[in-house]
Amino acid sequence: MWLWPLVGFASLILLWQVVIVGFGVRPFIAPDPLTVGSAIWENRWLLWDNLWPTAAEAIGGFFIGNTVGFLLATLFVHSRRIRSLYFPIVVLFNTIPIIALSPVLILIFGLTMSSKVAIAAIICMFPTLVNTLRGLEAVSHSEMELMRILSASRPEVFFRLRLPRSLPFVFTALKIAATSSVIGAIVSEWVGAERGIGMLIIQSTFDYRTELLYASIAVSSALALSMFGLVTLLERYIVRWRDN
Repeated sequence: MWLWPLVGFASLILLWQVVIVGFGVRPFIAPDPLTVGSAIWENRWLLWDNLWPTAAEAIGGFFIGNTVGFLLATLFVHSRRIRSLYFPIVVLFNTIPIIALSPVLILIFGLTMSSKVAIAAIICMFPTLVNTLRGLEAVSHSEMELMRILSASRPEVFFRLRLPRSLPFVFTALKIAATSSVIGAIVSEWVGAERGIGMLIIQSTFDYRTELLYASIAVSSALALSMFGLVTLLERYIVRWRDN
């Protein structure tokens, strides 16, 4: 299962090395993979100390954003009037660039973890809302008619029909949110932070420490990939019937 992704990753590393050597790219522009690997090892404690705040912000935003998105989708699917009133507002709010919204949230919450979590949560919320809403509505007319014949209550319709139908859509949104939450945490740290991978990226850029910059990017990618992998494993454990 993991063989082909590893082969693909190794091929990209090899291509990276070939491009660096073949085109004579200067180290201050793009170091080779061995230099980046060496920088990760030499700065492992610095990277580790800054990884924890970013991971906490991303995970907090992931859980809060997805919870809010799921609850809004549940509300919208049960009330078309509320959906027609507030769904356009949610869409309008999502059109605001997160880099423009970040200073506003920092003014509200200050340079604390709360502002970073809020930014990560906002990025996660909209994909979960849209996908969950689509999943909850992915029931056929005949299925709904059968539930009415059986005199099923609204909670029974939700938990026995709508929710199981929506799970593939929900997990698709969670996979998107797993990587987006890391992006949100890093972007929030660019605006203002004392610790974090985002702060380290900005600092290494201004100090012209290219190898540390690439090492920080690699660590942030590893964090996002780990969260994506955990969601994928959870999906395989919960949505077993999908492959049957």
